[in-house]
Amino acid sequence: MRNLLAAPGTVRRSSPLGLADLAVVLGALVALALIAKVGAGTLVSFQPSSTGPHLDLDPRNLPYYAARSTLRMFVALSWSIVFTLAYGYAAARSARLERLLIPLLDILQSVPVLGFLSITVTGFIALFPGSLLGLEMASIFAIFTSQAWNMAFAFYQSLRSIPKELEEAAALYRLSAWQRFTQLEVPAAMIGQVWNAMMSFGGGWFFLAASEAISVLNKNYTLPGVGSYVAAAIAAKNVPALIWAAITIAVVILLVDQLFWRPVVAWSDKFRMEQSAAAEPPRSWVYDLLRSSIVPGLIERVWRPLGDAVNAFLYKLTAPKPTRRDATSTAAGDRIYNAIVIVVTIALVGVAAQFVVRSVGVVEVLKVVGLGFATLGRVMLLLVVATLVWTPVGVAIGFNPKLARALQPVVQFLASFPSNFIFPFATLAFITFHVPINWGCIVLMALGAQWYILFNTIAGAQSIPTELREMTADLDVKGWLRWRRLIIPGIFASWVTGAITASGGAWNASIVSEVVTWGSTTLTATGLGTYIANATVKGDWARITLGISIMSLFVVTVNRVLWRRLYRYAEDRFAR
Repeated sequence: MRNLLAAPGTVRRSSPLGLADLAVVLGALVALALIAKVGAGTLVSFQPSSTGPHLDLDPRNLPYYAARSTLRMFVALSWSIVFTLAYGYAAARSARLERLLIPLLDILQSVPVLGFLSITVTGFIALFPGSLLGLEMASIFAIFTSQAWNMAFAFYQSLRSIPKELEEAAALYRLSAWQRFTQLEVPAAMIGQVWNAMMSFGGGWFFLAASEAISVLNKNYTLPGVGSYVAAAIAAKNVPALIWAAITIAVVILLVDQLFWRPVVAWSDKFRMEQSAAAEPPRSWVYDLLRSSIVPGLIERVWRPLGDAVNAFLYKLTAPKPTRRDATSTAAGDRIYNAIVIVVTIALVGVAAQFVVRSVGVVEVLKVVGLGFATLGRVMLLLVVATLVWTPVGVAIGFNPKLARALQPVVQFLASFPSNFIFPFATLAFITFHVPINWGCIVLMALGAQWYILFNTIAGAQSIPTELREMTADLDVKGWLRWRRLIIPGIFASWVTGAITASGGAWNASIVSEVVTWGSTTLTATGLGTYIANATVKGDWARITLGISIMSLFVVTVNRVLWRRLYRYAEDRFAR
C-alpha cells in the first residue's frame, strides 16, 4: 500500500528522535489511555429491568459524558466506512445488485432512528446479558444509521461518475478488481467521501440524544453521554445545565475538527484527479506534525511490506480473467432475478399490509397518508430554500482554498452542533412569539438536514480540476455562463447526492422536529414525524409499522420519480 503520510519535500532529520516524535508518541499514549478508561464504562453490569446508569446534571461530569459520546461516534463512523465501501461498491459494480441495493438503501434511509431502536434495542440487550455493552451497541447502531446511508450514497455516486477514459485505461492495463478498487475507485471518491463523512459525523450528533436517552416500547433507558445529559436537563428545565452542555459539545466539535478532520482533509487533497495541483492545498498542523515525525518511516518499514503482501494475495484472487458473456443466458438470468425480487417484495408488502390493516383499519391508513403529504411539503420546501442558500456558498468554499481554511471549522461546527440541543430554546421562542409549530418545525428540520447539500456542493466544487477553473478565468467566462458551462456540470452529481441525503435527513429529523418539549410543555405539528414519535413512545407496533412503512413509501417514490432520474441525467449529461 502507498505511503499515505510521506510526501515530496519531507525533510530528512539528522537526529533519530525529535520534538515531533515525542509529541506524536505522547499523543498516541494519551489517546489510548483515554479510550481504555472511557471504554471500561461500557462493561459495567446492567439489567433490562433497570433504566441504566444514574445520570448526574453536575457540569463537572460533562467531560466524561462527552468522552463517552465521542467514543460512540467514532465507533459508529468506523462501521459506517466499512459498510460504505462494501455496499457502495456492490451497488455500483453489479447491475443486478444495484436494482436491489439502491431501493433498499432508499428504504433504510427513510426509516427513522427511533424505528431502528424500536426493533434492535431488545435484541442487542439480549446479546450481552447482564452487561451494559448491549445497550451501548444499540446506541452505536442508532448512530450508525444516521451516518452510513449518506456515505454509501456518496460512494456509489462517485463510482458511477468516474471518467470514462479512466475506466478504459484500467481495462487496457488489465487491472484486477482489487487494483481497480485501491488505485482508481477509492482515490477517485476520496475527496467527496471525506466531506460526506464529516457531514455524516455531524449528523450523528443530531441524533445523539435519541440514541443515549432511549424511550421505546414503554421503556426508558439512559446511557452516560452528553445527549442524555441534555435530555435530562430539558426534563428538569435546567437552563444552566443546557448552556454547559452546549459549551461542552462546542469544545468537542472544535477539538475533533482540529485533531481529526483537518488532517484528513489535508491528506485527501493528494487524490485530486488532475495533472496540476491545487493552487493552495489545505493545510493542517497535525498533518504536518505527523509527516515530520517517525510515523512515515514506520509506515514505510512496517506497514508497506505487509500491505504489499496483502495486495499480492488479493491481486491473485481478483486477477482479470478472459470470459465470454452469453447474451441469452444473461438476459434469462436477469428475468429470473427480477421475478424473484418482485415476488419477495410483494410477499413482504402483503404481510405488512395485512398486519397493519387488521390492527388499525383502512381509515387510519388513509389518515397517515395525509400526514405523510404534510411532512413531504415541508421537506420539499426545505430542499428548495437550502439549495438556493447553500449551493453558492459551497461553490465559493470549494473554489477558494483560503476561504475553505477559514470557513471549514465554522461549517464543520454548524453542521456538527446538534441543533436539537437548541430545540428547548426554540420551543420557548415559539411559545413566547406564538409561532405555529407547523411552520416552526421546518426551521428545526433544516438545522439538521441542510448541511448535506452544503457539504456535497463543497466536495463537488473541489473535485473540478484546477486547469478547468483557470481556463474559464483566462477566457473571462463569468456569471451565469460560468455556472452553466463549468459549475453546474461539475457539481450536479454531488448536488443530487446531497439532495437525496438531505431529503432522507429531513424525513428523519421530522421525528424530533415535529414534537418538541420544554419540561411539561409539548408542541406537536401535524405530520408523519409526530405520528411515528408518539407510536414509538407508546410501543404501538401496528402504528410504528404503519408510520415507518408510509414514510418509506414516500421516500422511495420520490427517489424513484425524481432523484434517480436526476442521477441518470448527471451520468449521461455531465460525466467528465
